[in-house]
Amino acid sequence: MDRDGVDRALARLGAEHEAVETSLLALQDHSGRRLLEGAGLTGVTKERWAEADAAITRLWRYFDAYSGALGAAREIRERRRWPSREDLVELTDRLRGPGVLISGAAVEGAPLAERFSLAELVSRMNELYASSLDVVVAADSVWSALPARIDLLAAELHRTRALAHSVGVRPGEHPSGDDLEAITAELADLRARVIEDPLAFWCAVAGSSAPGGGRPDTGRYDRAARALEDVRREVEAVLTVRQDAEQRLIGLRDVLSRADRTLAEARVARGEVLAKIAASEVPAVSGPPTVLQEQLSAAAEYRRRAQWHRLSPLLESLEERAEEELRRARESLTAVTAPLAVRAELRGRLDAYRAKVARLGMAEDPLLMERYDTARRMLWSAPCDLRAAEQAVLRYQWATAEALPSPQQAQQDQQDQQGHRPVREWPDGPREGDA
Repeated sequence: MDRDGVDRALARLGAEHEAVETSLLALQDHSGRRLLEGAGLTGVTKERWAEADAAITRLWRYFDAYSGALGAAREIRERRRWPSREDLVELTDRLRGPGVLISGAAVEGAPLAERFSLAELVSRMNELYASSLDVVVAADSVWSALPARIDLLAAELHRTRALAHSVGVRPGEHPSGDDLEAITAELADLRARVIEDPLAFWCAVAGSSAPGGGRPDTGRYDRAARALEDVRREVEAVLTVRQDAEQRLIGLRDVLSRADRTLAEARVARGEVLAKIAASEVPAVSGPPTVLQEQLSAAAEYRRRAQWHRLSPLLESLEERAEEELRRARESLTAVTAPLAVRAELRGRLDAYRAKVARLGMAEDPLLMERYDTARRMLWSAPCDLRAAEQAVLRYQWATAEALPSPQQAQQDQQDQQGHRPVREWPDGPREGDA
């Protein structure tokens, strides 16, 4: 190497020395490294930190050797302004050759030593620094992210538990109370695991160039948060029951009362149908549901004793079954009164055809009169045979259709009437078209 080459190499190596020193001091002061040194580690974090701690120790030993070699080379260069050939040869050997000897630990009784050039030593220090920094950054990221979030979730858990106890949601008495106990145990175990073994909660990202190269694994935390949210919604539902219980019980009593009245109306209607309609199947009408009344009484007792966690599911079940009971009662009334509806429809149809016949001036037709009287007598007698009455109405409709003129004939008759107006005699003589 010539003088300029030596000076450039020393400047580059000096800049690298400064950068390595800055990085090592930053690593030494890193909060994650200090936490790792003072923590009672377990699992994968304990193993990886032992390796990283040893790597950091080697880093400082390598750096000291690097500093010594660089300082010796600078001393040779500073002997004279224009270095001799011997100086240049020695500087070339120190700056480019494997002249840095670093002793190592004994392995199986044989002493080991490592020999590097300054460039190789810088590369080796970069590798050790990157692997050590990955461990420190990953652990610090997990400790920065998860414990604080777990503490916030634990505070929310404490508030939810207090609220749950106020409405009777307790372990052994309500499923949500058991869930709260399980979530409490899960958060306690999760926090302890995160503190002792943070790297067990680290998801590495392949190909990332950032220190650590990954993100904290929040899977267990997220599951606990979702479980707590489910319990919180359940407790809020119980609170809503406490606020709305009286109105909901009043509404239930009203629905069941309407169902009872509808069933009573259906029973009365069934007796009327049996008396007025013959040869018709009329379904039986069941009695009021006594089980629902008993459960309604139990719900009122739960409200009186402020047992909201028991009242909440019972009210939801009662509301569904009460609406179902009202629907069933209405369907029963509809089924029972169906024959009366059929009779009313036949009566309306008969009267409509009678009005049409009268409007066309055919009310005195003997056949139509006879068939109308027959159908009317059947429909207005008790008990009424619906099948026979329907046939009588159909016969009246057929007779009416045969007696009435067709649409073409009616149109022709109307045209004939318009073309042959009557002629009246007037004093001055007949005037066509005067009426």
